[in-house]
Amino acid sequence: MLKIFFSLLLFIASANALEEMGIKGTGGCVLSQNNHVEVGFTAYKTPLKIGVGGTFDKVSYTPNKISGSSFRDLFVGSSVVIDTKSVNSHNKGRDAKLVKFFFDNMSSQTITAEITGYTPDKRYKGKPKTGIFMVAVTMNGVTRNVPMRYSYFQGKMKAEGVIDLFDFSANRSLQAINKACYELHQGKTWNDVTISFTTEVKASLCHAK
Repeated sequence: MLKIFFSLLLFIASANALEEMGIKGTGGCVLSQNNHVEVGFTAYKTPLKIGVGGTFDKVSYTPNKISGSSFRDLFVGSSVVIDTKSVNSHNKGRDAKLVKFFFDNMSSQTITAEITGYTPDKRYKGKPKTGIFMVAVTMNGVTRNVPMRYSYFQGKMKAEGVIDLFDFSANRSLQAINKACYELHQGKTWNDVTISFTTEVKASLCHAK
């Protein structure tokens, strides 16, 4: 009887782990990721708040685990170090201005971030798996916890959140880039910036629904 009871507990625990990551299957389940993550941003200019997107070409990613049974295993504890001089907005002239007037006015040439928490939403069959990552972002010598809403679908994990440059004491950087691009920005560079990261997660030994 005890053997049956403990077997039932093990089955329930395994089912809960699969439900947490939004995957149901039989015979176990393994999630795996590679060592690559793309970090992106969208900054905003002009009174109409027109978005300008970009990425960073040099991002050092340290995953918590390469493989595991849940998103928590893979991502909580994962971190990135971003070289701000590698900013890429697909416009070399604009990139040079961003480095000179924005990032060079900060105390460090790198931005770091670490995933510290994970809360999944309720799962719906056939729909993307969603939830919140809590991310500790350090920029200009200041660390702030940023909620980033994630969506996982067809092997791709993407998370997005918003930071306020004033929270990172980046007033001088914001003023400098606004002055350098005053006419192009029509006198307005916004202090809120959308940040994101994207990576691939492969599910094996189970049925991804």
